[in-house]
Amino acid sequence: MKELMEFVKELSFVRVGGSAEEKKAAELVMEEINQAVKETGREDIQREYMPFRIPGANVRKCSVQAAGREIPCVPLLRSGSIDRECELIYLDDAAEIDFAGAGNLEGKAVLLNKLYEEEVYKRLAEHKVSAFLVMQGRYYQSEQEASLFPRRLGEYLSRNGVIPGFAITAADALWLIQEETAKVRLTLEQEDVELESRNVSAVIEGTDLKEESIILTAHYDSVPVGRGSWDNATGTAALLAIFRHFAANPPRRTLRFLWCGSEELGLLGSKAYVEQNEEQLEKIGFCFNFDMCGTALGANRIFVTGEKELETFAEQYCKIACYSAKIVVVVHSSDSAPFCDKGIPALGLSRETTTAEIHTIHDLLPTLSEKAMRKNVAFAVRMIGDVANAAVLPVKKGMPEETKKELDKYFHRENEKEEK
Repeated sequence: MKELMEFVKELSFVRVGGSAEEKKAAELVMEEINQAVKETGREDIQREYMPFRIPGANVRKCSVQAAGREIPCVPLLRSGSIDRECELIYLDDAAEIDFAGAGNLEGKAVLLNKLYEEEVYKRLAEHKVSAFLVMQGRYYQSEQEASLFPRRLGEYLSRNGVIPGFAITAADALWLIQEETAKVRLTLEQEDVELESRNVSAVIEGTDLKEESIILTAHYDSVPVGRGSWDNATGTAALLAIFRHFAANPPRRTLRFLWCGSEELGLLGSKAYVEQNEEQLEKIGFCFNFDMCGTALGANRIFVTGEKELETFAEQYCKIACYSAKIVVVVHSSDSAPFCDKGIPALGLSRETTTAEIHTIHDLLPTLSEKAMRKNVAFAVRMIGDVANAAVLPVKKGMPEETKKELDKYFHRENEKEEK
């Protein structure tokens, strides 16, 4: 198999969920799995692609024009179509009072600082706005530097109605407001489609506790800008190295390795696995997730999602292993979350830094280090081995009530529960 950074370099290309490039990335992962199987003589290891369908869009036209100027923009995918001139309104914080003070918004275009909250989108729908624009980046950044790229309108928003959306740079948003631009000409023509993505799976059967499973996850896709070297070619390579170790040294419990597709589109690969393998979830007692590691400068992080005893276990294990890491108790925004949503405790092994940026044109190779990658992998192998070989798993399944609420919020279910 390739060295860690050698594979990271090979995988460092844009590989968006559902694209031909993502498929190529999956094939590269499978090649490494097959090579490890060959090296260890473990032809009994089950390996497969696990395809699933994802929502996509074919965009034919996307344009924002104002005061005779063409403004660089990208669409919100699956947000519908529009071709008209609209009065432009800026809504500051998009709070309830901002909407109240704006008056009649029907047929108008609204400029927002951001759009994540369902309540804001509901107000857009209730006020019958024709379109919305969100800004990205800093006021001093060019279109390229702001890393504009199309994002999908989340289902938790579109269930309130479909409103055409555009993203523009903060620099252009600032220009629109300072020039007191009254109207914008908006054109968006797109068609909703379905695409195919895939997970890559490999299962190392346990020795004497094979009915109990541990799942190990990392996503191999990327966003449409940069090369996704840190996020998450590093996690992909780390998981391959861990797979190679346990292929040669099978533990007592079964290890289910899962390289997830389309994570950047909303954890679609891990969600698909959970939906497609419900019968296995009862047997999975633990999840390890690898999302971003190996930076030369930085600090290790372990994201804990589970009962208090899991936090204590992580803290004490780091002391035993002499591994410096900040323990962060949170619903990790990564592929462990769908498993946690089924009561499976998870640890996310990661490494953070201020010298690299994800989801931008700057997610490249220079900030990464083979030495740091090896340290992350060595610790992971030790911890996974001890958990997989334990007489009894060190933590029980289940989530505390507060974490369940956080999961409801993360998966945008809190409003549904309130309505019931």
